[in-house]
Order: sequence, then C-alpha cells, then structure tokens
Amino acid sequence: MNAILLIGHGSRDPEGNQELLEFARSVAAKSPDTLVETCFLELTGPTISEGIAACAARGASRIVLVPIILFAAGHAKIDIPMAIDRAKAKYPEIEFVYGRPIGVHEKIIEILQSRLAEAQPVAAVAGAGRGAVSEAEVSDQDTAVLVLGRGSSDPDANSDFFKMTRMLWEKLPYAWAESCFIGVTRPSYPEGLERCLRLGAKKIIVLPYFLFTGVLIKKINDMTLEFAEAHPEVQVEIGGYFGFHPRLVELVLERVHEGLHGRVFANCDNCQYRLVAQEHHHHHHDHDHGHDHHHDHDHDHHHDHHHDHHHDHHHDHEHTHNTADQAAKKVNGL
Repeated sequence: MNAILLIGHGSRDPEGNQELLEFARSVAAKSPDTLVETCFLELTGPTISEGIAACAARGASRIVLVPIILFAAGHAKIDIPMAIDRAKAKYPEIEFVYGRPIGVHEKIIEILQSRLAEAQPVAAVAGAGRGAVSEAEVSDQDTAVLVLGRGSSDPDANSDFFKMTRMLWEKLPYAWAESCFIGVTRPSYPEGLERCLRLGAKKIIVLPYFLFTGVLIKKINDMTLEFAEAHPEVQVEIGGYFGFHPRLVELVLERVHEGLHGRVFANCDNCQYRLVAQEHHHHHHDHDHGHDHHHDHDHDHHHDHHHDHHHDHHHDHEHTHNTADQAAKKVNGL
C-alpha cells in the first residue's frame, strides 16, 4: 500500500500550521486510494518519525515523502535524508521514496500571476485606513513588482528564487521585477523597496513568496504599511501568499506521482559529501529555530542528472569542491 507523507516546515504561528493541515486534506481529497499523513520539520508536531510511524501503522509498504518546502536548502538536503536513513533501519520492510521540494516550476509562476492580479493597497490588507488617498492610474512602465522571499544561507536556494523572479518578469508588462528577502541574506526587504524607488517606480506591488501564513507574513504586512505611510507619493500594493491555490495542490500531486511512477531528481540520499556535511550539521549547527542554516561549504547542488531515487542506489557526484576527495575517503574507510 502506498502512503504519502507531506512534510511541512512548522511555524510558531498555530494559524500557519493549521493551514498546512488543511492543505494536506486538499491533497488527500485528490488521492482517495492513497494514505496521506502530515508531519513537520520543527516547532510543532507530529515529527517526521511520528509521521512515518503513522504510515507504517496504517499498513504502508511504500512511503513517498514530499517536502512542502519552496526550495532545496539545509532541511531538504540534510535533515529529511537523515530522518529517512533512520526510518530505513527501523522499517526495513518499507520502501522509502524521497520526492522533490516544490522548487522551480511553471505552476508557481501561475500562482504568482494570480496573486499579482489580486493585489490590494496595503492599507486595506493590513486593516489600516489611510483616509482618502488618490489612486491615480499608474502606467506599467512606472510599476515595479517586488518578490519577497524568506531567505536562506544556501546560495542554491537563493539563486532559484532569483530565477523564479526572472521567469515571472518575462510574462509581465511591468518595467521591473525585483527580488529581496525578509531575513538571513540580502538584499533585505527595505533594500528591495529602496531599489524600486531609485529605479523610479511610482507603484510597487509586493509579492510574498510564502506558502502559508505565519509570523513573517504578519511582519511583512506591518513593514509594508509603514513604508507606504512614509512614501505617500508611491502607490504600494501587496499580494497574498500561495495558500490553497489549486495549482499548488496540482504541483504537490505531481511530485508524488514522480515518486510513485516516474523518475525523481537526486535528493542527496547517497551523496558522499552529504555524510560529511551531516557530521558538520550535528556538531556545528546553531539551531536557534531562526533557520539560519550556516553550512560553511559552497555546494552547487543542481543535480541535473536523473535517476530512480528509491534510497537504495549509489551514484557518483562530481563535486568540484575541495572536500570531495576527503569525503570519498571517509565514506570508503580510507
């Protein structure tokens, strides 16, 4: 029996965790013949191990683990594979398939376009009245779209975020589409807003690149309203996060289908470098739940190769960093 285990990040905001659970029910409704369970990486439960145990208790013989995470960074490259390693030892009779995170996909562009079309003046979204503000028509050539991401210490994830902004801009009539982050890395959100001003934007539409609500979404609304009040000469609108968009459900089901029936890109299960990174993660990872995953290695982890990713294969990565040979020797016991 097949089971789908959806892995959410987890939030300090119970509302965000509840939205992930509701989203999982939407996925389950589209997969009536498959067991569906939900778990979280941190900050709330059930944990990954508890989610796997729930699947096993319901009779699963194969579990497809799909991260409900936007980009592959520390959690997707290290934490989840470690949990799968432990589960393989505990449940040798179960086949584990690791699906891809949401990643770079045309359906995300469609979601962004949809949220862009629904954008509203930030005062309305934040519940603050600005009085009678003139909203004169601003031309597309005077409009900037500012895509706002979470931010990561993994350059791979950050570069994918910039790629998505570029892909979005290709489909828009607006003069600019800029990228910025709310934390961890730069350009920061205030720097992104300032850049739009310096480019000459008379209207800025902020697009939060987030799956569900949470502490950061509420912080973003407050920061955007503060900026708008400080710059009354600029129209400032804000779009919604991804939420329960039907394209997101379709994309997650596509990731599940890849695991069950197709071919999945590598997720580092047997990558020799990961084993060394795993030790680094245990001994040097400052896990303050602010998610500043400072892996002190440069790891261009694009995985442009294809293979069946069922966690019982061996593949050779030609990593072009200085620790590759040492990692291989360590794994081979040399």
